[in-house]
Amino acid sequence: MSIGCSRRQLLLAGAALGLSACGARRPSRPELNLWTLQLAPKFNAYFEDVLAHWAEHHPQLPVRWTDLPWGSVERKLLAAVFARTAPDVVNLNPPFAANLASKGGLSDLSALLPAGAADRYLPSVWQACRDPDAGQIALPWYLTVRLSLVNRRLLQDAGIAAPPRFWSDLPEFARRIRERTGRYGVFITVVPDDSAEMLETLVQMGVTLLDERRRAAFNSPVGREAFRFWTDLYRDGLLPREVVSQGQRRAIELFQSGELALAATGAEFLRSIQTNAPGIAAVTEPHPPLTGPDGTANVALMTLAVPQQCQQRQDALNLALFLTDAVNQARFAIEARVLPSSRKALEEVRVALEQELPSNPAEQQIRAARLLSAKTLERSRVLVPALPGIKRLQKILYTQLQRAMLRQVSSDQALGIAAMDWNRYAESRWP
Repeated sequence: MSIGCSRRQLLLAGAALGLSACGARRPSRPELNLWTLQLAPKFNAYFEDVLAHWAEHHPQLPVRWTDLPWGSVERKLLAAVFARTAPDVVNLNPPFAANLASKGGLSDLSALLPAGAADRYLPSVWQACRDPDAGQIALPWYLTVRLSLVNRRLLQDAGIAAPPRFWSDLPEFARRIRERTGRYGVFITVVPDDSAEMLETLVQMGVTLLDERRRAAFNSPVGREAFRFWTDLYRDGLLPREVVSQGQRRAIELFQSGELALAATGAEFLRSIQTNAPGIAAVTEPHPPLTGPDGTANVALMTLAVPQQCQQRQDALNLALFLTDAVNQARFAIEARVLPSSRKALEEVRVALEQELPSNPAEQQIRAARLLSAKTLERSRVLVPALPGIKRLQKILYTQLQRAMLRQVSSDQALGIAAMDWNRYAESRWP
């Protein structure tokens, strides 16, 4: 994101001050504004059709759809709040939703929801849309789960029968790949403002990030063991050097070039691998994701929220419920090759996949990956809580892990410094 942490906090704080005041002065408008993230132009036809169905039943409430690039949503949403033109429904990921909610920027939907609304959605992702202080700040929408996409040829060259299932198996896998093929086993970035995968991995390895007072709980024997695990992998040359300087996109680039044996990514990326690197795609197999000892996988969630500034909250919530109902979720999941958060839609997607008869090997590969994704969802949850300040926590931990990897401090020292840095921040925010 282009806005720095301190700058973002100032913007959020200023936005919170203006939310209640601007709500009364803002004139009502004869439409609902919906903002989504990076879905146009690929899904233009889907939204045109779905919103046409909405218009049939709500002719007095037309919807203006605006799609934003992923990297600009925070800046544009905060600017809209200041300008008193915030959308009525906005597509957010849980960390930004939690941060905005902590400043009073999102509506608590609890009192507006119809009876039994929670039962429509998977329990784990419904809970991920609740904030302990701000209430039900969003509705779950679509999901992805990571799989292990494996280069079968590299495993064969290294004499490895199957990819690792648990993080504890990774060092031996990575060492054999490196020694016998000259390639790398896995790539997980520690660039502070990139993927949260390393945070999720720490949770899978048994690390408790924060205690009930939101103070650091990660400087523990389990946390020190996990930090040493990743520090040693890097220092031993078993992770690509650029994990400290490049984001998770680099993993796909390395995988597509045949330099990486295992890419932890979603089934939806198979299509781009087939297009960009057909030779690699031909030797790629989907496998269950790497996990900790309890087998819990991570689910990445997108949500729909109603800003506090909205004057038509019930109508806005009704639009969000419409977009996330079983019919519309099932259709979108099939078209976008993602998974729905609706229980009924998920069952429909599973049945459709089981009945699908792919016409070529590429489609068979994608079908197998999507079926595996649906099965993996049964033991998945949002591993990193969407708490205010979670991106700050990620930055602190990743920065210190980088320092340990680069031999600037020991692994244990790095974790201790991270705990002090976080607690200093937490004490100022939550006295």
